[in-house]
Amino acid sequence: MPELPEVEVVRRGLQDHVVGRTLARAEFYGARVARRHLPGAHHLAEQLAGNHVAEARRRGKYLWMVLDTPDGSRHGLITHLGMSGQLLVEDPGAPDEKHLHARFTFDDEGPELRFVDQRTFGGMALSDLDDDGVPEAIEHIAPDPLEAAFEAKAVVAAMKKRHSAVKRALLDQDLVSGVGNIYADEALWRAQVHGERLCSALTKPTLHRVLDHAREVMLEALGQGGTSFDALYVNVNGASGYFDRSLNAYGQEGRPCRRCGTLIRRESFMNRSSFSCPRCQPRPRTPGR
Repeated sequence: MPELPEVEVVRRGLQDHVVGRTLARAEFYGARVARRHLPGAHHLAEQLAGNHVAEARRRGKYLWMVLDTPDGSRHGLITHLGMSGQLLVEDPGAPDEKHLHARFTFDDEGPELRFVDQRTFGGMALSDLDDDGVPEAIEHIAPDPLEAAFEAKAVVAAMKKRHSAVKRALLDQDLVSGVGNIYADEALWRAQVHGERLCSALTKPTLHRVLDHAREVMLEALGQGGTSFDALYVNVNGASGYFDRSLNAYGQEGRPCRRCGTLIRRESFMNRSSFSCPRCQPRPRTPGR
């Protein structure tokens, strides 16, 4: 599933190609793409016509377009990419993609925006915005490490109180958003902490170090267009990121650790794969599963 860097790459594409334009028409194909918009796809399309795209914003793995309506109100069109969602800027004459679920045309008759989703786990919904400009539907999602609103000290204090695995805390989007399996493993490798170490057993400086490395590795990934393991993770122009070449832990099972040379191991954690170095990141005596 795309994590913060991959979603931020898409947001920047929307900022460059969509913000400042006015929607002429929105079309949704099938019910799943608008399933989070309870009144349905037809209602969503009606609500979007004539809206001006004022901003493209993101929190964690969620992104939204801030829309100004003809009557002067403002709301947000939330997009979650799911496992395979793509927002693509295409020439209106380009052939439709096989898994096209939504099309947005603009009054300037320029490139259109398409939502393509092979596995159909992604979707769109309209939401009112709170005083900070965050859609009310995702207010429960915590600020991410790249936001000005992120308070590392408060997050560390909350983690320290938890008698659960530090990787579980990193993946908890209500605590810190945007970090998924890939960047959690990379941050923990850099911090030399095993993911099953209990938050309560780690010092506050160590927890700060883990969060600092999570921010650091995601910024590096962002600079390389994100991590793409297949053609499903692309920017609005269809280009893949290449941070997968720089991964130190995730997906590196059986390869030598770039720090000590020990072979990277793969373990099961929370029904997913977890990668770490046996020497740099020794297992805790009591697993924090």
